[in-house]
Amino acid sequence: MKTGKFITFEGVEGSGKTLQLSRLEAELKKRGVRFLTTREPGGTEFGLEVRKILLHRDGPLREPTAELLLYLADRFQHLKQVVEPGLASGCHVFSDRYHHATLAYQGHARGLGFPVIDRLAEALELPMPDLTVIFDLDVEIALKRARARDAGEAEVWGRFESEELDFHRRVREGYRLLSAREPWRVLLLDASGSPDEIFQELLGVLKERAILD
Repeated sequence: MKTGKFITFEGVEGSGKTLQLSRLEAELKKRGVRFLTTREPGGTEFGLEVRKILLHRDGPLREPTAELLLYLADRFQHLKQVVEPGLASGCHVFSDRYHHATLAYQGHARGLGFPVIDRLAEALELPMPDLTVIFDLDVEIALKRARARDAGEAEVWGRFESEELDFHRRVREGYRLLSAREPWRVLLLDASGSPDEIFQELLGVLKERAILD
C-alpha cells in the first residue's frame, strides 16, 4: 500500500493556520481524499495532558529546556500513536504544528538554538514532514486577530499568547530562517490576505506538490 504524505502547518499565534486547516479538511472530504488531521500538543490522550501543562498561563513550567522535553515527549507519543499509523494506512496526515514549531519557539525565540533540537530529533529518529507550510504574518496583526478570536474567553489566552511582542517577533524570525534553511521542504505562505485568498494559494501549493490533483 502506498503511504500518505506528511504535511505540517506552522505560524505565529493568530496567523490563521488552524482556520485554513479546518477549511482544507472540508475540501478534502468533498474530494474524497483519504486523510487525517491532528495537532501538537494534544493529538493524543497523553498529549492533551501535556498540553495543559505547556499552555497554562499561570502554570509551574519555567525552564525552556523542560518545555522542550515536554514537547518532544508529546511528539514521540503522537508519532507512534497517530502520525505513523495514519501514513502507513495510506492517509495524508496534516498536523497543526510539529518539529518546526519547536525550532522556532524553543530553538530561536527561547534561545536554545537549532542544533540541540536537530540533534534530539535525529537521536529520536523523528521523521521530517514532506511539506511544511508556514503562514507568515506580521506579529502585531496576528496577535490582534488572536485577541479578536478569543474575545470574551480570557481563559484560553495561554502562555504563548501572553508573551511579550519581541518574543513573537523572534518566533516569526525563526520560521523565516527555517524557510531559508530548508527551501525544499518549508514553504513561506503570505497570510496577510483574506481567508479565501490564502486558501486558494494553499490549494495551489498542495497541487504543485502532488498532494492534491
